[in-house]
Amino acid sequence: MRRNPKTPTSGTNTPHPWEQVDQAFGRKAVLYDAFGRDHPNLARMRAKVRAHVESLLFPGASLLEINAGTGADAAYFAQRGYRVHATDLSAGMVAQIRKKISTRDLGGRLSAQQVSFTQLKSLPGKPFDGVLSNLGGINCAPDLGAIAHGLPGLLKPGSTVTWVVMPPVCLWELAQALRGNLHLALRRLKKGAVQANVEGIAIPTYYYAPRRVRAAFGPNFQVLRLEGLSVFTPPADHKEFPTRYPRLYRLLVGLEDLLADRFPFYSWGDFYILSLRYTPKAGQECF
Repeated sequence: MRRNPKTPTSGTNTPHPWEQVDQAFGRKAVLYDAFGRDHPNLARMRAKVRAHVESLLFPGASLLEINAGTGADAAYFAQRGYRVHATDLSAGMVAQIRKKISTRDLGGRLSAQQVSFTQLKSLPGKPFDGVLSNLGGINCAPDLGAIAHGLPGLLKPGSTVTWVVMPPVCLWELAQALRGNLHLALRRLKKGAVQANVEGIAIPTYYYAPRRVRAAFGPNFQVLRLEGLSVFTPPADHKEFPTRYPRLYRLLVGLEDLLADRFPFYSWGDFYILSLRYTPKAGQECF
């Protein structure tokens, strides 16, 4: 495997296996888009995130996506007229983004770069109007502050940050206790890292409550919106659930649409969507 010349460490000087992350998600890259085909629940989840982001951005805005994966969201926003710079640590994921760039008519609005979310200072195209990290990429980070503190140098005043994060409480996982699977039911409640299996490689994963994410940003960021994602509907790995139980699935979707942005449900899902606005005090702009 090619070694990243800028392998980052956590902000706490604790080594982090970023090369393992690169390798694991490189293996997953060739499978990920296929997993998303004919997957109505994952499509619903992405649609919720995209609608959330678009409600906060003006047409034609510039968007930085970190942990962009195979570029499914980046390509969507580029097709919608936004200017998108998609980044990911995994060379395999970035290769899939570049394949989309070469095969789709995106009007030059999408670019890709292999870089960690801890090494964003020298990105082209800054300052951006918005930053997106979707579906738990941030949960690989042992130190949220190391990422959040670098964002002001990439953002215009008034821009938005949207992170889709896995919280410590997931109702679907807790329900596994009723089936005797206590390991799955309680894994998010453990302190520190939980080892997640990604294509046969153990990846340290951290679960963050909304208050911890908010605290990592500091006083120049104000919360705009917070809503749960897959609170009552199943996590994405239950791919067959909507087709096997269509009436129950529709009921759960309706319940989620009604309650996902209310306390306490907004932090009880497989993920939550948190958006903040960057409003620095006069003289603190960093770009």
